[in-house]
Amino acid sequence: MSYCCFSGGEEYKNHFQPGIYVCSGCGHELFSSTSKFEHSSPWPAFSQTIHQDSVSKHPEAWGPIKVCCGKCGNGLGHEFLYDGPREGLSRF
Repeated sequence: MSYCCFSGGEEYKNHFQPGIYVCSGCGHELFSSTSKFEHSSPWPAFSQTIHQDSVSKHPEAWGPIKVCCGKCGNGLGHEFLYDGPREGLSRF
């Protein structure tokens, strides 16, 4: 499943079939469906990456952390600290 192309609506928000979400730019593995959870945001929500190097993180002045593909740098969105499905988890 290719993730994060931002082309007129997010097609994977309500997609909960088993699989691996990969970067739409280079195919790098980002998230497993096992870490996906329902959230009120308009985008799919994940509690963790599939590999330690799946994403790179870049703090922004206004709070959330910008998240990019760890291989090609494709913009994926943000990490929101402590907004995951359980206490202490983040939301990607």
